[in-house]
Amino acid sequence: MNTDTIAAIATAMSPSGIGIIRISGEEAFSVIDKIYRAKNGKKVLSDQGSHTVHYGFLYDGDEIIDEVMVLIMRAPNTYTREDTIEIDCHGGVLVMKRILETVLKNGARPAEPGEFTKRAFLNGRIDLSQAESVIDIIQSKNDFALKSSIDQLRGALKEKIKNIRAKIIHELAFIESALDDPEHISIDGYDKRLKDEIEDILDEIEKLIVSSENGCILKEGISTVIVGKPNAGKSSLLNVLVGQERAIVTDIAGTTRDILEEQINLNGITLNIVDTAGIRDTDDVVEKIGVDKAKACVDKADLIIYVVDSSTNLDINDMNIIEMLEQRNVIILLNKSDLPKRTTEKEIRNYFSNKIISVSAKDRTGIEELEETVKEMFFQGELKFNDEVFITNIRHKNALLCAKNSLEMVMQSILDKMPEDFYSIDLMSAYEELGGIIGESVDDDLVHEIFSKFCIGK
Repeated sequence: MNTDTIAAIATAMSPSGIGIIRISGEEAFSVIDKIYRAKNGKKVLSDQGSHTVHYGFLYDGDEIIDEVMVLIMRAPNTYTREDTIEIDCHGGVLVMKRILETVLKNGARPAEPGEFTKRAFLNGRIDLSQAESVIDIIQSKNDFALKSSIDQLRGALKEKIKNIRAKIIHELAFIESALDDPEHISIDGYDKRLKDEIEDILDEIEKLIVSSENGCILKEGISTVIVGKPNAGKSSLLNVLVGQERAIVTDIAGTTRDILEEQINLNGITLNIVDTAGIRDTDDVVEKIGVDKAKACVDKADLIIYVVDSSTNLDINDMNIIEMLEQRNVIILLNKSDLPKRTTEKEIRNYFSNKIISVSAKDRTGIEELEETVKEMFFQGELKFNDEVFITNIRHKNALLCAKNSLEMVMQSILDKMPEDFYSIDLMSAYEELGGIIGESVDDDLVHEIFSKFCIGK
């Protein structure tokens, strides 16, 4: 890997109270000594102790650029395990750019996207799953996703994978030893013991694979579509969930002609929510396009919220919607509960066994029950992290599926009473697939692809 000194602006390129320029590498202290001067002009940062903060000024030649605080950290006790400098300056875009230009002029080069974290991985400070969790933390959309990513950064997934790999390598070592020294190491009855061990490992892997369904929802959110006939209160509901007037609401049926997409945080769960045109038979060309889009959205949704106007009777449009929603994840909202009821829960029960909630978008009632219902539908009640690990990365899931397949082939070899060296081939394949998750058996191209998705400065 490159050992040259890199630098980048680590904070957002927008006006703010503070900006941070990060430097890492063998020449980090040499670079800062050329441009930093203490207030009294005597302090040299390369002579100071690690993990200390120093007040002074940054210079480009004889010109003062900014008043700064400089944090110095010596290898190996740094994020990258290299000498690291962080310059805290005023958060103006121009001043941050000027400082970075001065740093680069004095011996550093611009960091590539994710290069600081890449160096942390290559220098052994974190494994690949922990490195990937860094970008997940930055991109977290809700509290659950953030908690899951932090647990992964702390090594929860790494420990799970290392424990499974340790069991596999133990069996590989036993088989190799037995084949090399059959006089002293007996394999009588080994196939039964190995079968029991593989079953336990497969159970652990299967739990991780199953967790990926919840993990995907945690990370990406639930694809949700609001449907109903015109004037049922869909747009009013969206405005309540979003917390602001995002959709135009009138008493005129068919106001919403196109889909409106919003991302909301519903009690810690992200909903990627789509408000659709009211579904009805219409001769209006524009409205018909909106209805067709609504139907297409329903086909792709993880969750459908069917808004029923409880102040009116069910009609042919409701019947068409009900038929469209068969065998789908649906929550039925009996809206306008503040008005006299004409459609009751008992009547809806003739068509749905799904959860039915009485709400009033006008009075903002029933929303908490909706939140709890969504959580129960997708997470079987309260989300509990404790020691549970959620797979949120498709690369990890694919590696687990490949490892599972290899271990199932070991099981088949045992059932077919194949020679023990057949077991080794598939055991090693599973071991390497799992190693790919934590970065112990990955090629350079994959590493480059992963870190190229990071922002510059991280």
